[in-house]
Amino acid sequence: MNERSFQIPSRLNATTPIELQGLERDDVKLMVLNRETGKCEHTVFKNLSDFLHEGDVLVFNNSRTLPASLKGKQGNRNVLVHLSRKRSGNKWDALILGDFHQAGEPIDFPGGVSGRIKGQGSESPLVQLEFNKGGSELMDFIFKYGEPIRYEYITEPWPLDYYQNVYGSVPGSVEMASAGRAFTWRLLRALKERGVGIAFIQLHAGLSYYGNDRWPMPEHHPEDYQVSSEAVKEILHAKDRGKRVIAVGTTVVRALETVMTQYGQLQPAEGITNLYISGDTPLQIVDGLITGLHEPEASHLNLLKAFMSEDKLRHAYQTALAKNYQWHEFGDMNIIL
Repeated sequence: MNERSFQIPSRLNATTPIELQGLERDDVKLMVLNRETGKCEHTVFKNLSDFLHEGDVLVFNNSRTLPASLKGKQGNRNVLVHLSRKRSGNKWDALILGDFHQAGEPIDFPGGVSGRIKGQGSESPLVQLEFNKGGSELMDFIFKYGEPIRYEYITEPWPLDYYQNVYGSVPGSVEMASAGRAFTWRLLRALKERGVGIAFIQLHAGLSYYGNDRWPMPEHHPEDYQVSSEAVKEILHAKDRGKRVIAVGTTVVRALETVMTQYGQLQPAEGITNLYISGDTPLQIVDGLITGLHEPEASHLNLLKAFMSEDKLRHAYQTALAKNYQWHEFGDMNIIL
């Protein structure tokens, strides 16, 4: 699906968290897609349980969002740093924005923290940025002085809490794993009462956009993941009973399918993945997907082609545009079953 397939009108960019509009997170719209027929149904997210069966399992990414946008200076020049992925205790892949910067000069941040560019990152335009602090000291600095990464369609500096999923527990993602944003504790409880299983894996999401119409190439965009024995047990129990495994977000699909690709079976695992999933990728463990609405240029959208054909996806997205679905991390949702 190329960028000429559809264009998102600016009025459909979700710029404000729905809870600031007097509603709940699960009041966003939900488009329900049948991956075989392409049929669309339209409802609200709080009705999600109507489309799930007892014994189905939802798999969540419990990674918590870091305030990964850091303001620094080189001399009298302002420099903006977007962290992308932790490489070691004090070294990160990062995107350097702002005024012209010189590779050999340190970038000075508040609190006595500085960073130096030590080489290329996993792909251009990322660089390796080495800080003079690491471990808990560096994390304290990030949480004290950092801000959530936001893109041009978000005009207000919303607090970090709006970029967290209610169940997020392990800090590490530089952007919110936003497919889970619409879940509330009330909805999670209702799903459990219906007999829907809940499992948690972890994948620390990196930057999804580099600016100037540049997007990451998944095969050059490593992300750290961990799949626990508890999650494996829950998922395999569902599979053994002929029930569905539904990923909450493309990050969950990437983590689970990475394990299947590397080991030939689902088992506890952790590591780094650069798996690229597209329409040519046979899905081995995941049956369904809950996700937001993605730009036509984003690699996330290519991943959706592993679930349903490009023609059906294009039709669904045109329907979403016609029905004024909201895009991006504060926007509406869809589920492919």
